[in-house]
Amino acid sequence: MLIDYRNKALTQRYQLMAQTIIPRPIAWVVTENDGVVNVAPFSYFMGLSSEPATMVISVGHKSDGSEKDTLRNLRESKKCTICMVDGKLLEKMHFSSKELDASLSEADVFNIPLTRPYENFPPMVEGTPSAFFCEYYQEFELKGSKTIPLVVEIKQQYIDDSCVSDSETMHISYDAVARVGKSYAMMSEEIKPPKIP
Repeated sequence: MLIDYRNKALTQRYQLMAQTIIPRPIAWVVTENDGVVNVAPFSYFMGLSSEPATMVISVGHKSDGSEKDTLRNLRESKKCTICMVDGKLLEKMHFSSKELDASLSEADVFNIPLTRPYENFPPMVEGTPSAFFCEYYQEFELKGSKTIPLVVEIKQQYIDDSCVSDSETMHISYDAVARVGKSYAMMSEEIKPPKIP
């Protein structure tokens, strides 16, 4: 089957991409605005570069066409905390994907505990295996798109000690949650790469 994206509607292209570009890691992007903490899950995000240490988050719009709180907050505060999701956080992450009014915090509505290791960054989700404390770096315009790719620069990182099996080599392992098509998957099985002859 050959598919010409020019002949597909936006929703069809999204479904095709979401079900074949897999797995996609899921993380909460935590931002703040006027004392309200926004905790929004994203699966369209990925590491971009290690120099500068950056990640990209693709932010869409709300169902009414307005800016998502994450986009507005990041543009204003220039800071976010990206929290990885593991199996024990899956249910709360899933619930937090519900669209809420900007005056409400997902942390309050869905009982997501937060902790603040760095005063100058938004809090992180308590129990996350890893969190990245980031600053707004730049954004791109995708002509004809309402999706905004945002690049954030990693300034600090938290890693739960229980996820580090070897502190010398920094071997990190946890029961990561990813988006696979319309479902979630646990990425707990490690497969060692074969030796290259």
